[in-house]
Amino acid sequence: QLLGLQFRRQHPINRFIADFYCHKIKLVIEVDGSIHEIPEHQSYDIGRSEIFNDFGITVIRFTNDQIINNIETVIKSIKNESARLLSDFQ
Repeated sequence: QLLGLQFRRQHPINRFIADFYCHKIKLVIEVDGSIHEIPEHQSYDIGRSEIFNDFGITVIRFTNDQIINNIETVIKSIKNESARLLSDFQ
């Protein structure tokens, strides 16, 4: 939990499963492994994010490497985006 918000793991949205989702602020957090570096998978990810955006959902992505090696920055980014969205929804 960040800023009193609840994030659900492996949450279904349409035909996709979001890694983490906060319904209150419509935020998806995706954690991307090395397979996401493959060009075909990158275009799939872009299309998937566009579908989420069509539902009014914001998507932010982090690599496994970012999470492992720079978790403080990742958490700060999530907090900043969550605070921004929270102010939009209030």
